[in-house]
Amino acid sequence: MNIFFIGICGTAMGNGALLLRELGYEVAGSDESVYPPMSDLLAASGIRIYNGYDASHIESAHADLVVIGNAMSRGNVEVEYTLSKRLEYISLAELLKRFVIKGKESIVVTGTHGKTTTSSLAAYTFEVGSLEPTFLIGGVPENFSRGYQARPNSNIVILEGDEYDTAFFDKRSKFLHYLPTTLIINNIEFDHADIFSSLDEIKLSFKRCTLQVPSNGVIIANGDDANVREVIADSIAPVITVGLSTECTVRAEHILYGDASTTFELVYDGKNLGRVELALLGEFNVRNALAVIVAATHHHIPLAKILLALVSFKNVKRRLEFKGVFGGVKVYDDFAHHPTAIAGTLKALRAKHPHERLIAIFEPRSNTTRRNIFQKELASCFADADVVFISQIARLHLLAEDERLDTTQVMNDLRAAGKEAFYLEDAKTISDTVANIAKEGDVIIVMSNGSFGGIHPMLKEKLSKA
Repeated sequence: MNIFFIGICGTAMGNGALLLRELGYEVAGSDESVYPPMSDLLAASGIRIYNGYDASHIESAHADLVVIGNAMSRGNVEVEYTLSKRLEYISLAELLKRFVIKGKESIVVTGTHGKTTTSSLAAYTFEVGSLEPTFLIGGVPENFSRGYQARPNSNIVILEGDEYDTAFFDKRSKFLHYLPTTLIINNIEFDHADIFSSLDEIKLSFKRCTLQVPSNGVIIANGDDANVREVIADSIAPVITVGLSTECTVRAEHILYGDASTTFELVYDGKNLGRVELALLGEFNVRNALAVIVAATHHHIPLAKILLALVSFKNVKRRLEFKGVFGGVKVYDDFAHHPTAIAGTLKALRAKHPHERLIAIFEPRSNTTRRNIFQKELASCFADADVVFISQIARLHLLAEDERLDTTQVMNDLRAAGKEAFYLEDAKTISDTVANIAKEGDVIIVMSNGSFGGIHPMLKEKLSKA
């Protein structure tokens, strides 16, 4: 079968195409943004990539099935050709359901925060546990060096389950296609303001996902999260709660945050199973680890192997990733783009660097943080930072004035809280200003869900010369 991907160079689409190629399908695709590293990975796997969009691309590829990416919309010439020629088309989520998940044990990791880290930790734990999972993750787990793995003979599929919509022709959440037999719900908050109008809409989508879990499956839920507890209420499938409170079935006690790891006592259904060392920082990662422990235990992985995986996990790129020391200044990168994630990242970094000056640089790029939905939270979430830089709101012209985040108010709130605060135009201006004020021993954390204008090479160059 020849499968053609429209928008193949996106992270999810690219990894999906590579996964299908390894499963033996002929794969080709197109994109208007063809650049490394994804373009190189695709080409190295024998996947033909067409630069730009043209109907002739689909004809040349002799496509039997067209996968239309989430970013594609009506008016795209390849989308219009697919529709006019009555070709069979499908979303990436439905493609995975049909060609990868069907008939397998599907472990789906959901939640507003922590999906990539938790699914990566799960994939590695199941690998250490000799279950050799197939997986598809929206990031790069450093233990694997790529965000997918094809194991056709394995009965286990691990997926990062996104609540974002599926395609222009399917507005359901992606995770509703993934046939979960083990469903992890890390947390639920309001996000994706471009497609959800309220928190209740998001909870309804998660509720629908829980209804898909069979009675011989399991839901592993954050018992400390009130929204999660509401969603799992009256579930037909068995539920195991994880967290820090005594009401949780599986919980962490006596947590200690070290310089490079976190340790805690594991209490499982009332029994203390001993001390666990996790090679990750932060309270949010303790909950992530608890969910993975339960999922692995449910699939009969011995505790000794689970503990080995937790202590040897190397994290995911762009999740509190240490970029290096430049001019005596430590620099980190993180994907945080929601007030709760920002606060959790800064709290973890503050625990690691309790006495250093912490400089936070944030790009309001997501469809939620560009808006004034979290006006107050986007000031308070920087509590653990000493200095805060916020870049100009991305795609500002696309928002009505009464929708926009009021950055002047954010600056005033930060300064009232005793922070040095800067609202600057772009990555270059921020890099120049940071280099002027940074001192040896400072710690910088860059937070964005995009490339942030190539800020890291700029910071490296400017700080090294300062």
